[in-house]
Amino acid sequence: MAKLDKNQLIESLKEMTIMEIDEIIKAVEEAFGVSATPVVAAGAVGGTQEAASEVTVKVTGYTDNAKLAVLKLYREIAGVGLMEAKTAVEKLPCVVKQDIKPEEAEELKKRFVEVGATVEIK
Repeated sequence: MAKLDKNQLIESLKEMTIMEIDEIIKAVEEAFGVSATPVVAAGAVGGTQEAASEVTVKVTGYTDNAKLAVLKLYREIAGVGLMEAKTAVEKLPCVVKQDIKPEEAEELKKRFVEVGATVEIK
């Protein structure tokens, strides 16, 4: 197997989606028995919270002609069957993913908006 140098690896990462990079991080954590979770400094414990570390993505609506596209994307992301996806998309709002990083949430929101959905991140 050819050895990648640091610059080649970085260039490869630039071409990937956030979700693909997240999968790589999880695989590296598992392979090496480490965690990519940052260590909180003792002085920061009582400080103010700048931003939420974990958020929830909800589909709150969609345009009339976007139901099928929203349903397909929901199935792909939530990893559920057709009937479960149909039920969720018809009973709005529906949670797509919860307890995820804000960056991943923004990526999901972008994908849903592209197919005609209205999305809320909390």
